[in-house]
Amino acid sequence: MSDHAVLHVKGRILVGPEEVRDDLWIVDGRISYDRPAGARDIRTVVGWALPGLVDAHCHVGLGPHGPVPEDVAEKQALTDREAGTLLIRDAGSPSDTRWTDDREDLPKIIRAGRHIARTRRYIRGYAHEIEPDDLVAYVAQEARRGDGWVKLVGDWIDRDLGDLSAVWPRDALDAAIAEAHRLGARVTAHCFSADSLPDLVGAGIDCVEHATGLTEELIPLFVEHGVAIVPTLVNIATFPQLAAGGEDKFPRWSAHMRRLHERRYDTVRSAYDAGIPVYVGTDAGGTLPHGLVAAEVAELVTAGIPPVEALAATTWKARTWLGRPGLEEGAPADLVVYASDPRADVRVLADPQRVVLNGRVTA
Repeated sequence: MSDHAVLHVKGRILVGPEEVRDDLWIVDGRISYDRPAGARDIRTVVGWALPGLVDAHCHVGLGPHGPVPEDVAEKQALTDREAGTLLIRDAGSPSDTRWTDDREDLPKIIRAGRHIARTRRYIRGYAHEIEPDDLVAYVAQEARRGDGWVKLVGDWIDRDLGDLSAVWPRDALDAAIAEAHRLGARVTAHCFSADSLPDLVGAGIDCVEHATGLTEELIPLFVEHGVAIVPTLVNIATFPQLAAGGEDKFPRWSAHMRRLHERRYDTVRSAYDAGIPVYVGTDAGGTLPHGLVAAEVAELVTAGIPPVEALAATTWKARTWLGRPGLEEGAPADLVVYASDPRADVRVLADPQRVVLNGRVTA
């Protein structure tokens, strides 16, 4: 045993939604359910413990106009940590954040490389902007740079049309997603409208971000192909403001965005009821602040997802989906402790009592 102090977490340890233990021990940064022999300098934390929360759509290193300096990215990551988010799937960033891997006090990041978008069909400064002939090459590049994910921009406003539309032809998607899978990467895509969804799912997409365009007709297709969604409802809440800003120039787009916003809860509940996997993501970065994970879980509950399932979407199920451990024997000790049972009221997530990352109490 090392000279590091042993941490004893006692109370109710939520290993799973129904599997509850009375205590766990943290030795050398890892979880044990056996009291260590000869332990000294024991520090005790009491409460309801969950695996470190997951934000499956977050952008560390991204600001309103593109990449941000390292000190700003550090503040973003620390803000997420203080909220209990200890595992991030970074769904596209123009910044190289590999330096965070050497910081045991910062959340763990699973990167999707940089967004890949069509020329002039996304937010300036965010993405590689390319044409379909180059899609396979850029997907291969980002698959090698990332941590098992690639992020496409599936639709965006077409200024000539004055509305959202798909940006990639089906043959380009078929080849690009096949190449990502060959390289061992999964593919996700930004999609607001319905237009892009049939081709993306048919081409083998693994996940869709936002998915506000999901319809009753398309839901069975998602179920058949096992496509997950990350709704980012705290971001969808901004649609009315965006629509108001574009009303004069793009009235058709503005009306479309309002319709997507109005049915957002029904869309998510219908997807969940059909068996589509739903995970928590905030879309922090860009224009949204970090640290919104508790608000997103609450939004899923408002949409009609049962509280325990909304909780699983940022804990047990989310970690399994991303291939990362939870509160398992020998796993890295990444956990959050609350004063009361978050299964009974997910609003408890907004007030973590202790945050433990790599076995150290950070907050």
